[in-house]
Amino acid sequence: MRVNHLRRTMLGLLALAPVSGLIACGYRLRGMVDLPFKVIAITGSPSPPLRTDLQTAILTGTDAKVAINPKDADLILEITSDLNGREILAYNSNGQVSAYRLNIRVGFRAYDNTGADVVPEAEIYMTRDMDFSVSTVLATDVQMQQFLSLMRRDLAVQILRRVSASARAPQARRF
Repeated sequence: MRVNHLRRTMLGLLALAPVSGLIACGYRLRGMVDLPFKVIAITGSPSPPLRTDLQTAILTGTDAKVAINPKDADLILEITSDLNGREILAYNSNGQVSAYRLNIRVGFRAYDNTGADVVPEAEIYMTRDMDFSVSTVLATDVQMQQFLSLMRRDLAVQILRRVSASARAPQARRF
């Protein structure tokens, strides 16, 4: 009985060691994006999936609401470009494509309701490499769509984080 108790105690301490190390170094999960704006409007020309991902990121990851009319918003997030693409990354020994590189490039700017830039014209570019096999074309197409969807969700959160960081940064004084 005493050996079992000692063994459980040692296993418990061993399991807590990595967690306590992460806590001690200041690690914490990202959590919500802290935006000083209460209402955000999305304008410009985002693709429908990107617009949906931005709205979802705003509604679930911040305390802000999404406005349909930019006049009702504290912050206007204008998507200036939204480009998806793929390029051939590698060929196999038969000369067939064996890997693609998926890329998404989103240009945006954010400004408040007075027209002052919060984030001047900026661009976020994301790539992901994907293996390709001629024998599984349909499965690869589904996988490509899943990768693009995950990349768009990540881009939406990155855009909000950039807006949050720019909004909290001290503004330069103009004389």
